[in-house]
Amino acid sequence: MRAIGEPRAKQAATRRGFPAAVAAGVLTVLLVAVLAFSAASALLPAQAAADRPAAAGPWAENGEGRVRLIAARTGLGQSQDILLGLHFQLVEGWKIYWRSPGDAGLPPEVNWAQTKNLETAEIAWPLPHRFSLFGLETFGYGGEVVLPIRARAADPGQPLSIDAKLDYLVCEEICIPHTVSLGLTLPAAGGGDAGRPADLIREALQQVPGDGTDVGLRLERAVLTGEPRQPSLQVVARSQTPFEAADVMVEGPPGFGFGKPETRIADGGKKAVLTLPVHQASNDRSVLEGKPITLTLADPARGIGMEATVIARHAEASSGGEGGLATLAGMLGLALLGGLILNLMPCVLPVLSIKLLSAVSHGGRASGEVRLSFLASAAGIVTSFLVLAGGLIALKSAGLAVGWGIQFQQPVFLSAMALIVTLFSLNLLGMFEIRLPAGLNDAVADAGDPAHGHHRHSLGGAFLTGAFATLLATPCSAPFLGTAVGFALSRGTAQILLIFAALGLGLALPYLAVAAVPRLATRLPRPGPWMIWLKRVLALALAGTAVWLLSVLWQQSGPAAALAAAALLAGIGLAFWLLGRQRQQGRRALPAAVAVLGAAVLAVPLLLEQGPSGNRLAEAQQTDGWRTLDEAAIARLVNDGKVVFVDVTADWCITCQVNKRLVIDDGAVQQRLERPDVVTMRGDWTRPNEEIARYLRGFGRYGIPFNAVYGPGAPEGVALPEILSVGAVMRAMDKAAGNQRAQAGGG
Repeated sequence: MRAIGEPRAKQAATRRGFPAAVAAGVLTVLLVAVLAFSAASALLPAQAAADRPAAAGPWAENGEGRVRLIAARTGLGQSQDILLGLHFQLVEGWKIYWRSPGDAGLPPEVNWAQTKNLETAEIAWPLPHRFSLFGLETFGYGGEVVLPIRARAADPGQPLSIDAKLDYLVCEEICIPHTVSLGLTLPAAGGGDAGRPADLIREALQQVPGDGTDVGLRLERAVLTGEPRQPSLQVVARSQTPFEAADVMVEGPPGFGFGKPETRIADGGKKAVLTLPVHQASNDRSVLEGKPITLTLADPARGIGMEATVIARHAEASSGGEGGLATLAGMLGLALLGGLILNLMPCVLPVLSIKLLSAVSHGGRASGEVRLSFLASAAGIVTSFLVLAGGLIALKSAGLAVGWGIQFQQPVFLSAMALIVTLFSLNLLGMFEIRLPAGLNDAVADAGDPAHGHHRHSLGGAFLTGAFATLLATPCSAPFLGTAVGFALSRGTAQILLIFAALGLGLALPYLAVAAVPRLATRLPRPGPWMIWLKRVLALALAGTAVWLLSVLWQQSGPAAALAAAALLAGIGLAFWLLGRQRQQGRRALPAAVAVLGAAVLAVPLLLEQGPSGNRLAEAQQTDGWRTLDEAAIARLVNDGKVVFVDVTADWCITCQVNKRLVIDDGAVQQRLERPDVVTMRGDWTRPNEEIARYLRGFGRYGIPFNAVYGPGAPEGVALPEILSVGAVMRAMDKAAGNQRAQAGGG
């Protein structure tokens, strides 16, 4: 200014005189000085407050960004506690990692060993961002970020002299590790607000997830669903205001990883159900059940963090998620009770003919002989349950679908059962007058008539009676049985064997009761001519069972296979009737004829199978108003305010048919299901169907019947008991529809 102004002043002095020039120059210089001083006075305090040297250390710079230490105060101020921060400024596209980096990466780590007067220092981690790249899910930060540090000085009367080593990984398309030295000295005196560094630290602390109270978030539970080889973790969260873009980060035990969640929003946007695939080093998902995990929910600038314990969905429904021996003991009790109730289910009714005949035939016999016979039947039941358990364990280990009664999905099994039932029926009609190959006649005859043959044969027949009862019981489900089987099949080998042994023991309890008190059988009337008529009636009941099995075969393999099997079974009966009446030569041909016809019955489903009848089923469901089960469509329908009633059934499931006729087809239930706001879906499990099996596993179920109701008041679904009642269905419909009275009443 003077270099420019002085010539002008000299020119003015020439024209106006020297005193005026001097006065003008002095005034100009003074004015400029005042303005400059005022500007400097206004800027210097702001700059000092923004970044005082005592509140920020020097930057450590590299090609990907820079980092330094900052503090919220200019000194300790006689306080032990002080807030620090790692202040990162990263080049666009580069990122650092969160405390749990995800599928790859390393979090920043500080070594405070050379720091003087520092007692503790702990990083508080703000909400991270999710980075998805090449199928990998990682969590971290980009741009400018501050990681707050809650530090504590050992002696507040001494300065805090920080000399730290920071190791951190910075990544874009490549990753570069860095180790830098960071320093900062805070005097004991002072302690005033550090201005801009303090603001940065406070803003970062607001992003550290808390208990959710101040941001209106709540995490309800973490439920393990799905099959052991492909489990999923379902996290349920609620918000006082609608969710915007909910995401969840899971920190679990070593060996487990969690994929990107699929999010379903319900309740007007105030409920989020996030389902994450679980990646594990072991095929035994029970390693995760009951273990603590850390959940961090972000949406998107607010968050909540909490510790949770992983539970399985079946455990959530039946035992509140408690694990250990107490849960196993409770499940064993349920299995025992479920097996006992299974004696009253429709599937076991055909076996009552054999039970009744067995009891009657013991009239007047010695107590010891009766006890051994009924113990043999009980042993046959328990042994058969253990064999079933072994088969399910083998299927599960091979990664195949497992469930209660799934053997009835196999046409060859249906043919075999129809053959066995037919032989039992023919035996009761007295057509076994010659021995079958390999002593089969002894076993079958003794099972149908323990009075026939010697004592050594009656024990084998009694054992087969128990095994046969087990096979016919499996297409039925009883109260408590589904819960116990679901618990077992989601666990390991030991639990499966224990639960199935308890189920067998429950089914065998009536036999054990007679074995304990033989007079229950010995005081019955002695066998006589009246038993001939009884045996004919019971043979007719078993023939009806064979017809039912063939009807299921009709649905699975088509009419040709069912009719051919029926003709061959009728041929076996005709062979017994014709050849059994002939002399020695005809009787010799009988075993071969029965063996050939029996083998043909087993081969029919393989030779004449027409494949699944799924298209016909879908057409039938469209005509009667039922949609085919579509799990993906349920959430959309519920979001539209609909109530969805799901029925998973099968032609071989007798309990399913009883539920349908007595409850689902009931007038009041039908009227409710026909409302315009109700959608009915039906899943047919007559033949193997992986989608239905996966759907059942989502509820911890491995057998049918299964019914559930969804709606705005129950978007996750309300599972109904195996044995339906009109009241249970109506209460579940009210709850799913959001009826407050039903919910308050515990419906």
